[in-house]
Amino acid sequence: MSTKQFDVIVIGAGPGGYIAAIRAAQLGMSVACIDAWQNDQGGPAPGGTCTNVGCIPSKALLQSSEHVEQAQHHFVDHGIEFKGLAVKLDRMLGRKNEVVKQNNDGILYLFKKNKVQFFHGMGAFAGQADGGWLIKVEGKAPAELVGRHIVVATGSAARELPALPFDEQQILSNDGALNIAAVPKKLGVIGAGVIGLEMGSVWRRLGAEVTVLEAMPEFLAALDKQVAKEALKIFTKQGLNIQMGVKIGDITKTAKQITVPYVGADGSEHKLVVDKLIVSIGRVPYTAGLQAETVGLKLDSRGFIEVDGDCRTSLQNVWAVGDVVRGPMLAHKAEEEGVAVAERIAGQHGHVNFNTVPWVIYTSPEIAWVGKNEEELKAEGRAIRTGSFPFLANGRARALGDTTGFVKVIADEKTDEVLGVHIIGPMASELIAEAVTIMEFRGASEDIARICHAHPTLSESLKEAALAVDKRALNF
Repeated sequence: MSTKQFDVIVIGAGPGGYIAAIRAAQLGMSVACIDAWQNDQGGPAPGGTCTNVGCIPSKALLQSSEHVEQAQHHFVDHGIEFKGLAVKLDRMLGRKNEVVKQNNDGILYLFKKNKVQFFHGMGAFAGQADGGWLIKVEGKAPAELVGRHIVVATGSAARELPALPFDEQQILSNDGALNIAAVPKKLGVIGAGVIGLEMGSVWRRLGAEVTVLEAMPEFLAALDKQVAKEALKIFTKQGLNIQMGVKIGDITKTAKQITVPYVGADGSEHKLVVDKLIVSIGRVPYTAGLQAETVGLKLDSRGFIEVDGDCRTSLQNVWAVGDVVRGPMLAHKAEEEGVAVAERIAGQHGHVNFNTVPWVIYTSPEIAWVGKNEEELKAEGRAIRTGSFPFLANGRARALGDTTGFVKVIADEKTDEVLGVHIIGPMASELIAEAVTIMEFRGASEDIARICHAHPTLSESLKEAALAVDKRALNF
């Protein structure tokens, strides 16, 4: 078996990995990317968790189920009536799978376009070698590669409950939650985080009775409290039964049902009996099979690869990005780190600002935020001013028929620098980008307020919220 030499070898083709590989190739380096994901036919499926069982397929199902919700309950408001509405779940899941495949194929095309050599299999450290690090690829086409620089981008895996492993039939991770063959009558969700709320919303819209159990006493504690309070009210009204501050007992299952005993926040005892149970209690870094111990790659107590502020590991010329290192487990954070590492390898000054990484929950309404919330800033003793504007007063939102939620802008009391923007409402995932841009340039709420926004648009709500910081909103 001949050994192939590369300037950069990237292990993992998720958002952090494939982007790092492409950027390194753009900078003139010879690049290999290794990834083990495979499709139903055993072929390569690059894109990692995000493309295969995360961001992309979940958004496809969220969109499909939102169409069902609109057809059942809201089209009549637009003067659209019809009879015999039917949901073809197999077709819906088929569309979701096709969207995933399109993204897989798109990444393979980008590798070819940028002259990144792709290896389908499991990549692992095998020691040092002349010219860098020896990486072995195990799979249908085994290979030995030597890379001057190695970028580890192996991502994360869903965290299991103790003594309750995923079987993806009854006990479901995000993977199984995306592939339920028939709408369950009763669905349980453990964890009221992003995945739990998104998947719970999908199956509620399709007809399941959904109960969400969360151990934390506060709903979406990372959010601004004003936004979290509004979100809980809306989701409850939609039909999600969300129980906060619960203590879950020993879960049992039979061939037909799962029983989840729990103690409520008020001390009352309950038994939740469901057909399927989604467990969304967080994710853990994925380093299995990497053979980190072979070369002395340091992991921390939680299993994350230890890195410095520039994503350098304990080993010379070995880097790590994305979910497998510290920081938020977000696809776009991984992408930014991937670009930054490729540029640092090339001698440039790659940059990632964690303070301006946006967060999004793709429920309906969507929730998006960037920067700090009001509670965090007050705890720091920061003097602030805030301004809010409801979508109820926005002309485009009225025309859309979706006036739920509001925009909130938080600015420094003295300098007016924008410190945080929090949105709950239609298209929040798109609207947050303007706030990220303003904050990246350390702009002021006055800057947003003075920018001309097209009318009628939802983005005018951000302008109005910025005006409200100075108590001069024009339309509310």
